[in-house]
Amino acid sequence: MNYNRNNIGELIFNQLEKNKESLKKQFLKSKDTIGYFFLDDILPKEFAQLIHEKFPKIDQAVKKKNIREYKYTAYQMDKYDSLLEEVIYAFQDEKVIKLVSGICDLEHVYGDEFLYAGGLSLMKRDSFLNPHLDNSHDKDRNRWRVLNLLYYVTPDWELENGGNLEVWPNGLKNKQITIESKFNRLVVMATHQNSWHSVSKVVKDDVRCCVSNYYFSDTALLVSDEFHITTFRGRSSEKIKDIILQIDNSVRSSLRKLFKKGVRENPHQYKK
Repeated sequence: MNYNRNNIGELIFNQLEKNKESLKKQFLKSKDTIGYFFLDDILPKEFAQLIHEKFPKIDQAVKKKNIREYKYTAYQMDKYDSLLEEVIYAFQDEKVIKLVSGICDLEHVYGDEFLYAGGLSLMKRDSFLNPHLDNSHDKDRNRWRVLNLLYYVTPDWELENGGNLEVWPNGLKNKQITIESKFNRLVVMATHQNSWHSVSKVVKDDVRCCVSNYYFSDTALLVSDEFHITTFRGRSSEKIKDIILQIDNSVRSSLRKLFKKGVRENPHQYKK
């Protein structure tokens, strides 16, 4: 089969459509805090393995290592195997967007051709993401970020390896829910000013690979939503780190009030 974004999108659509009612129930159950659902085997196994094989190596990706996070990203898609670009934009197929947004009871939802903060994510041993809120808007601050789509493609990845998504529906002082970054699993999560989430530290000498997309809307998910930058916090065991991160958030937020797009334009976007 000659895979392109159209027929890959059709495969994704068919799996979502087949499981639509159970996914709606899953999302509705968590909607009042951080709505999410996940679906396994979203694509044929052999194709999911091929996607993993085409992922760039760590040294071909952009390293982000600081007190907030440690990960590698790839978003200038014309530098990598063309199949990866087709996969990413398959999740932005109009039928897929409409179906996913319908499952989440949303209207007027859009993909993001610029892959702002999206694209490919790679996490090796010791990589992590501290609890955080995603930036509230798209790159031009015209639309609200409303859904986060994460498609995991590392074969035989186990819960014990770390690198799993964590959501904090009851706040950072309470226990998180862990969603395993299982091979060929799609996770869809609502993003708003209460949708704290993180990624547990990778403890295996391997690389966890993920295809990442965001959906945007003209209106925010919550009436109370306000513009915010990507906001990080420490875990309950990281008291000093949490204080430092709160200061860091405050400084970066103040700068964003002065400069709409920051002191410099965020390079994490696909420039075609």
